[in-house]
Amino acid sequence: MSEERAGLLDGAIAPVSNRHLFGHEAAEAFLARSYRSGKGHHAILVEGPEGIGKATLAFRFANHILRHPDPTSAPEVISDPDPEHPVTRQLASGASHNLLHLSRPVDEKSGRVKTAITVDEVRKAGHFFAQTSGTGNWRIVIIDPADDLNRNAANAILKILEEPPKRAMFLVLSHAPGKLLPTIRSRCLPLRLHELPPQAMDQALGQLGLTIPTEKREAVLTLAKGSVARALKLVNYGGADILDAFEQMLSASGPAQRKMMFKIADALSGKDSEVAFGFFVEHLGDHLAEAARSLALAGDLSGAEHYARLSSVINQQLGIASAYNLDRKQTMLDVLAAIVR
Repeated sequence: MSEERAGLLDGAIAPVSNRHLFGHEAAEAFLARSYRSGKGHHAILVEGPEGIGKATLAFRFANHILRHPDPTSAPEVISDPDPEHPVTRQLASGASHNLLHLSRPVDEKSGRVKTAITVDEVRKAGHFFAQTSGTGNWRIVIIDPADDLNRNAANAILKILEEPPKRAMFLVLSHAPGKLLPTIRSRCLPLRLHELPPQAMDQALGQLGLTIPTEKREAVLTLAKGSVARALKLVNYGGADILDAFEQMLSASGPAQRKMMFKIADALSGKDSEVAFGFFVEHLGDHLAEAARSLALAGDLSGAEHYARLSSVINQQLGIASAYNLDRKQTMLDVLAAIVR
């Protein structure tokens, strides 16, 4: 495992190297107590929105366990990793024989991160547990996130969870646990993390040195919804400008509306626009879902059905475009036209 995880956002710190965690003190305290009791669960499902610190928490807990392999003598709190400690250095360099980080692999031919965690990646866990630990320490697998497991990979993980090896720990991360196999969820202890409160967001963004123009700060923090990842996408990937153009598109008509549509399509089809594209598609899904929900609550079931159907059609359209590598600019223009029609 390399220190810099494939797909790490510009301006972010790799979770394995992040020495500080903000806003999740209660979760850390729970994990420390659970481990120290000697009765902790072998698989923990760490749930919560993307970019709030789930992976950082997982690596901090892994560091804590590997530094204190005897639960009964472990400290009552999880401290910031010591950069000079051998365990911390081994984790950061990918040299630890006691931790396996499963995430979407990089395609050797294209150089791009694959769309899913494949069964070949999960097989690494089988080899990992088959090896004899020279220290007799714990073996920890971080699945980051489990949402990216394809069907075969999910079934392969399930088999290991059903009969876990001794002194094995699974830290299963998920942005949307409802999409996981129910059988995987049933074999994990859920630990829910919430969006970062304002003070924790300020601390996390301050650590990254993220510069937000004063006039945009309030808007960015509102749109970030307590997620550091969203804040980075809004500032470092043009997300704020794209969402602003989207709002202008919705309120405009005629040539002005068409101009905003082309502005968005250009931004999402340019070079190195993958992150911005994924960010906007997620926002679009939230926008349509909220529109449907609001209309349903107002008693306009026909309007709610329209947006629900539109969401399904757009998802299908985007899926086809991705599968057949269709022109992204034209695809986005078609999607935006369907929304304003």
